[in-house]
Amino acid sequence: MTNETLHATSPKQTPEWWRQAVVYQVYPRSFADSNGDGLGDIPGITSRADYLKQLGINAVWLSPFYPSALADGGYDVADYRNVDPRLGRLEDFDEMVSALHARDIKVVVDIVPNHTSDQHEWFQAALKAGRGSKERERYIFRDGNGPDGNEPPADWVSVFGGPAWEQVEDGQWYFHNFAVEQPDLNWDHPEVREDFLKTLRFWSDRGVDGFRIDVAHMLTKDLPEALPSRAELEALPYDGNHPIIDRDDVHEVYAEWRKVFNSYDPPRTAVAEAWVARDRVPKYAHPESLGQAFNFDLLQADFDAEQFRTIVADNLELASRSGSSSTWVLSNHDVVRHATRYGLPDFAEEARNPLGAKNGQAWLLTGGREPELNWAKGSRRARAATLFMLGLPGSSYLYQGEELGLHEVADIPDEARQDPTFFRSPGVEVGRDGCRVPLPWEQEGPSFGFGAAAPHLPQPAWMAEYAASVQDDDPASSLNLYRQALAARVKLQTRETLDWVESGRDDVLRFTRPGGWEVITNFGTDPYEYDGAGAEVVIASSPTEPGVVVGETTVWLKY
Repeated sequence: MTNETLHATSPKQTPEWWRQAVVYQVYPRSFADSNGDGLGDIPGITSRADYLKQLGINAVWLSPFYPSALADGGYDVADYRNVDPRLGRLEDFDEMVSALHARDIKVVVDIVPNHTSDQHEWFQAALKAGRGSKERERYIFRDGNGPDGNEPPADWVSVFGGPAWEQVEDGQWYFHNFAVEQPDLNWDHPEVREDFLKTLRFWSDRGVDGFRIDVAHMLTKDLPEALPSRAELEALPYDGNHPIIDRDDVHEVYAEWRKVFNSYDPPRTAVAEAWVARDRVPKYAHPESLGQAFNFDLLQADFDAEQFRTIVADNLELASRSGSSSTWVLSNHDVVRHATRYGLPDFAEEARNPLGAKNGQAWLLTGGREPELNWAKGSRRARAATLFMLGLPGSSYLYQGEELGLHEVADIPDEARQDPTFFRSPGVEVGRDGCRVPLPWEQEGPSFGFGAAAPHLPQPAWMAEYAASVQDDDPASSLNLYRQALAARVKLQTRETLDWVESGRDDVLRFTRPGGWEVITNFGTDPYEYDGAGAEVVIASSPTEPGVVVGETTVWLKY
């Protein structure tokens, strides 16, 4: 596929489409199963293209669909320029891109550059080539400590729990920041850098419009001969010179990537997943680097007016520093769904899961029994928070199934779990499978319309009530709330500015957008009255009436 054909078949060629886009994250293995093997696939996504068009999104972001042993849900990539045969073929990918582009939906794919799968041909070659080989230079291999080298080079712990160094047959050790099946690459190696440039061109030439960069802050490393201890490593400042996290030199990599992105018309976009200190975010969102960075702050917040206002003000200020637009996220494939988070009791700040699951982790550990989940409150708050988020300037990221109002699935049997965090820390971390359970499309069938066979993760019986077919014709459903909001949002998103309006209450936020729009969110439980003279209620997250916003509700007004 040439750039010329690509230009002819891509949807509306607006270079800065991403600045205020609504991007829908698809976790391919749990979206739609076309061949009845229990695993979602690329043709399954194509089959739901009309659903995505009707929803009103601007782009689809695909979590990894590459060949993988699924040690980490596809984030252990064995081949960066192919499709996992269980999910389809490259021709299926091309058909999906064409189907989405025909409906004016852009395509964003996940790139996982920090590590490969241990099944990747490079790593297999490194194991065979042995100590001191050129093949091992693409990864981070070290001799061990102790008289026989059988102690790890350092006592570091991986993100998923357990040691971060793994010994191979000839006695050397390799570094893996995540699962043992995910060896970290050596980004000082020119072949590593060139191969990822080739990958970016490969997918861009196939019509991909942008890239989401997994753990964008971890690629480059500077490991001294004598490695620091775990305690010493954790005590080092994250100032751009840390040995393994958020180093300034990672932006040399992204400057090369930016040249590739800008060689296309329109330029390909990128967004960084970068869990870094606040003042470090603009480096990733800078136009000479990746151009945009995820803001996860709302995802970690309570349903609280003060927290929401501080987060919005801070992140709009950060976006202005880089010249980018902010991103807003309430749920994704790594955290407890926000309808559930908002239905659980608020816990203290120190009790929150660092990934934003908060007390959801304690709830998951009991199989959803304790603490008690208030389903109705969680759903009501989730609708209000979503309308608040969609009213903000910047781009919004939605996670598959949130438009159906789905809650987290807590009661997954241990033998059915797939997340490596569960296996590496049994009884401590349940993992992320609960938000990755396949979607319910129909009220009946072996997998509620997901496919013709039982799905790869079990679906609870309550999912039948949340099926897309059930909600389709219900004007009060969560699905139709999203559809209405996204249709209205097209008119609301004119300029990337907002002005706060004094509400007179600590638990109510009001802001205006250009063109006579106002958003009011009542985070409390008492009704809030406002002067609605001349205002039309365009959409409300809960039933209300002009001049009143009932508790835990958002309304959009047009004057």
